[in-house]
Amino acid sequence: MQRTSALILIGNEILSGRTQDENTQFLAYQLGKLGIPLQEVRMIPDTREIIIRTVVELRAAFDEVFTTGGIGPTHDDITTPCIAEAFGVSLEIHPPTFALLENHFLKENFNAARQRMAYLPQGAIPIANPISLAPGFSLGNVHVMAGVPRIMRAMFENLAHRLKKGTPVISLTWHAFSLYEGNLAEGLKTIQERYPQIDIGSYPFHCDDGIYGVALVARGQESITVQKAASDIRDLIVSKGGCPLQGEPLLKPIKTENNLPNKRYST
Repeated sequence: MQRTSALILIGNEILSGRTQDENTQFLAYQLGKLGIPLQEVRMIPDTREIIIRTVVELRAAFDEVFTTGGIGPTHDDITTPCIAEAFGVSLEIHPPTFALLENHFLKENFNAARQRMAYLPQGAIPIANPISLAPGFSLGNVHVMAGVPRIMRAMFENLAHRLKKGTPVISLTWHAFSLYEGNLAEGLKTIQERYPQIDIGSYPFHCDDGIYGVALVARGQESITVQKAASDIRDLIVSKGGCPLQGEPLLKPIKTENNLPNKRYST
């Protein structure tokens, strides 16, 4: 079964560079295992019109849509009311959530800002949050989660069993040292044309000690076809004088100009 998903990362802090996105890689991997691979990721600000427009557009185009960010107690946490507006429903107190948060914060500390987190769109199903208690929620095919990676991952674990699964994505990798991807480009193009339903990826790597090479990946939802493509990739490496090694290369990260670790760069 072929199913698709999209991810909306909501938050001015991501767009400004203050906060680094850690959620995309996690969700892409987990959704691939569930057979609902990510087909699109959008990073948008905390702006009402943009959130509503993006949700309306993507929920019509994909089987499942996931959002992260903007569901806390502060003034810029506007995801929840925007989702309600996108679906044309009202916000209402969710009594079990209200009681849970009131018990957690105690009445004297359960102020109006914290009470906002107990409001969910009409018809929404909560996504349990075992870390900070305030839940995310699902409404139709849209699943709303926190932006803090640790909390988002905990929410996803409580959501995953509810999702309709498809055919899992599998990935097979070969790598070789002392080969440049430019030497392999023409052969990779031929393999991609031979297996159009498979994603063929080329990822060069280079280390400070002079070690370099390339990792070649076949990825898709048809197991036999992925295996055939991976076999052709292996043969291509051999034909270019390389020694194919299965899996990703184990390398020490190098330092880039902005002093962030990075294993790969384009040759």
